[in-house]
Amino acid sequence: MAKRRQAPEDHESMERWLLTYSDMITLLMALFIVLFSISSVNISKFITLQESLRAAFSGGILSGGRSILQDGSDSTAVHSPNNTEIPSLVPLTPTIPKPVDQGAENSISQSQLNALLKEAQNSSQENSEFLALEHRINSYARAHGWSNQVKAQIQQQGLVVTVLTDNLLFASGQDTLEAASHPLLNEIATLIGLDKEDHPVVVEGYTDSVPIHNAQFPTNWWLSTGRANVVLQYLLDQGVPASRLSEQGFGQQHPVASNATPAGRAKNRRVEIVFERKYPSPTPGT
Repeated sequence: MAKRRQAPEDHESMERWLLTYSDMITLLMALFIVLFSISSVNISKFITLQESLRAAFSGGILSGGRSILQDGSDSTAVHSPNNTEIPSLVPLTPTIPKPVDQGAENSISQSQLNALLKEAQNSSQENSEFLALEHRINSYARAHGWSNQVKAQIQQQGLVVTVLTDNLLFASGQDTLEAASHPLLNEIATLIGLDKEDHPVVVEGYTDSVPIHNAQFPTNWWLSTGRANVVLQYLLDQGVPASRLSEQGFGQQHPVASNATPAGRAKNRRVEIVFERKYPSPTPGT
């Protein structure tokens, strides 16, 4: 008789582990869903994760679990805690806004990615071309003994060819080209023609801070603009297309050295020929 009285209790004890087992399986399923979803950042996977977690943690019991719970409730009062209602867990959902049109959102992202890749490719190709031009100009300057007066350098705005005016381009206070400048400007005109991308070329004139005032040049602005215009006209005469050329005069603005010394003022008296970028570069000199 004692064995017969213990049979229902033993039967119920054997079934109670199934409820714990079903809860553990549910939690494991939720864990694997999380691990799968975070393996790659994708909007559609975030939405799937949101819906799966809501279903997993909503407090529902898997198929078969409810009958186990009901069978256990029919036992004696000793096992009455089994009748206690199991509170549902708070749904765990990622705080990610769901797009109105998932297909449109993904297509825009892909389009933006393609644009960025294309932009990076164009910028890299442009820098490679600038490097080739920079090397050729600097090599030409060294070969002719102009390393201290002519320098090409890749900067944020593009490839900048800086030419100090003294004893090479212009006499002091003048805008008439010196004969010594012709071979250099011919070489620059040739390089402009070799530019495969047809970059816009801007000729910029600069002076030192010493004031000038005469009938031809009332201010340094006039002198710098006149010199830039003369260099531009020479490049036009060498066959450079007018559509690619423009000129600017900055006077004593934007000095590259101190105007307090003769050496500094000599560096500020310059003409810069700028091959402007068509594609952005993140930092200067990259």
